[in-house]
Amino acid sequence: MDYRATKLSEQVPTGRKSITWWKEAHRLQLALCDELEAIADSLPAAIVNQDCLFAAKSLGRLIRDVHAYEEETLFPALTQVFPSSSDFAVAIDRLTFEHLADECYADDIAEKLLYLGTGGRDVNMEALGYMLRGFFEALRRHIAFERDHFSSAIEVLQTAAEWRAAPAPR
Repeated sequence: MDYRATKLSEQVPTGRKSITWWKEAHRLQLALCDELEAIADSLPAAIVNQDCLFAAKSLGRLIRDVHAYEEETLFPALTQVFPSSSDFAVAIDRLTFEHLADECYADDIAEKLLYLGTGGRDVNMEALGYMLRGFFEALRRHIAFERDHFSSAIEVLQTAAEWRAAPAPR
């Protein structure tokens, strides 16, 4: 998968991240979800060690990069453009809380995949499959929620010259 070779934080210079970056982040996360699903489907008999290692090494970094961007850039921009929207405040609070849970979950999964990728097989494969599925399904729902709740606001932000100079509130 192409998420392996991509370090999201290096794609766009700091302070110039855009909606394009955010959409690419979603694409990379969904590609990672596909890889995690393939790993879950391969358990226990058809494990590809290298796939487990790549996923383990990419998982935490990708999730943390995206969450940092959203919390440091996107969410403040949305709040600036729509300061009186309680809908955005509630959605942002929900997503920020989910970020904490997702990062902890991603770290746990990465640890298991690293072990599996280095040849460890004394793992409860059924539990690991369940864990992988729970994570990638939740991440897919998280991305869908962001797209559903922020799509019109994203169009407003897209027209801004820079995020630090967001358009006047509507």
